[in-house]
Amino acid sequence: MENRRPRPPARRSPRRSPRRPVLAVFLAAATALVSACSAEGTTADASGDTVLAALPKATPKALAPFYDQRPAWRTCEGAGKEEFECATLKAPLDYDNPTAGTLDLAISRKEATGPGARLGSLLVNPGGPGGSAIGYLQSYAALGYPAPVRARYDMVAVDPRGVADSEPVNCLDGPAMDRHTATDTTPDTPAERKTLVTAFEKYGKGCQADAGKTLGHVSTIESARDLDLARSALGDEKLTYVGASYGTFLGATYAGLYPHRVGRLVLDGAMDPTLDARRLNLEQTAGFDTAFTAFTKDCARQKDCPLGAGDPADAGRNLTAFFDKLDADPLPTGQGRALTESLATMGVIAALYDEAGWPQLRAALTSGVKDRDGNALLALSDLYYERDADGGYQNLMSANAAVNCLDLPPAFTTPDEVEAALPEFRKASPVFGEGFAWASLNCARWPTPATSGPHRIEATGSAPIVVVGTTRDPATPYRWARGLASQLDSATLLTYDGDGHTAFGRGSDCVDTAVNTYLLEGTPPKNGTRC
Repeated sequence: MENRRPRPPARRSPRRSPRRPVLAVFLAAATALVSACSAEGTTADASGDTVLAALPKATPKALAPFYDQRPAWRTCEGAGKEEFECATLKAPLDYDNPTAGTLDLAISRKEATGPGARLGSLLVNPGGPGGSAIGYLQSYAALGYPAPVRARYDMVAVDPRGVADSEPVNCLDGPAMDRHTATDTTPDTPAERKTLVTAFEKYGKGCQADAGKTLGHVSTIESARDLDLARSALGDEKLTYVGASYGTFLGATYAGLYPHRVGRLVLDGAMDPTLDARRLNLEQTAGFDTAFTAFTKDCARQKDCPLGAGDPADAGRNLTAFFDKLDADPLPTGQGRALTESLATMGVIAALYDEAGWPQLRAALTSGVKDRDGNALLALSDLYYERDADGGYQNLMSANAAVNCLDLPPAFTTPDEVEAALPEFRKASPVFGEGFAWASLNCARWPTPATSGPHRIEATGSAPIVVVGTTRDPATPYRWARGLASQLDSATLLTYDGDGHTAFGRGSDCVDTAVNTYLLEGTPPKNGTRC
């Protein structure tokens, strides 16, 4: 589904850095394995496994004009952005045919503040796919990362192609998005199933109408190649990078393509590239069930828990009953938009990204369950979808689908396939399983075919890479971090025993010290370190 989209978590608690939420992979797309000969940039190893192949060390002559660029920095526009510089880089639309057109990549930086010798550029990406790296940089990373890191590095972000300021894909306008997000994703009748399939088809057609040829060139592999253009433009011999959630897949892909150019890479809330979309979505379903169980245990200890003081199974049944009522009778919100079952579900999911959001979720559920007021849950859903008060949407959801549907073949191709998988998804999560399964149909009739598939990333010969995993991460389950760390040739695994999505900058001195030491000194934590 964070297929892959891990999505926006709830607000951070006061004791933590006031950062922008990290994005996850969700509502993704894929299931069938792709053969080595058909997957973009992959090859087969001796055992027959599909492995991402490294690119040649020498830059092809056809790409030399792109690699020779230098940013024409200017002060970024907008209040509060006076300390940031912005620029645009040109990238080939198609790396295999560099003369077939170009696209513009937005890049921003905040220069190292000192004291201490400058260590180069530190690029950041918050995930998605579809999250604005520049938005993350300007709202959090360049201000909230540890002062010693910001003193020694220029803090830099590039919006991936198709995202935010880099020729964004926009599939539907605001009113159409309102209708799309309210669509029933737990269809009970053939007519409702047809409505859902039609909604997915309309979404894909809207993306194609808006993006044209670009829609077929927003893959993770292409965005990773764009990172190398940015590295060259910045004058760095190697890439230093912190990626969260889907940003770990982007960073690992870079390492697989350019192992000789890996500097210091931190991959926090890691994804496992060997999984197909069906498995990704199923395992993320189980991840959110784990987070929901943790929430219900905490909720039961509070005097105002709207789901009761019983065991998690009882709380799950109570929430399911609430969703069922919304399916038949959506709640008023006072905003001219009703709280449907699908919107309420996304509101709950948004708050499960971070345990700091549990009090807000408890209050929102109280308003909905006890007071019949859907406004608070709708607000959480709007946060998840990045809908503003004027009814406009950021392009997060559009880019998310565009990248996911290009990276992996669809998880399901027909409603009948979803029906057959429902028991497995319901087992993974009695509360969320059905909705997650139907949402996995979103790439079934996507306008552009997938250009890649599940594969290993080994990055043989790279410098040490730090992979960070949280044991009860809902959006990128811990086993994904173990899976990625086991593939990468030089990875060390840093484990945070806790709740929530990602670990760096979320209150663990142990995690933060390990990552900061690595970024500043180049010394990774001992493999298997637990915090």
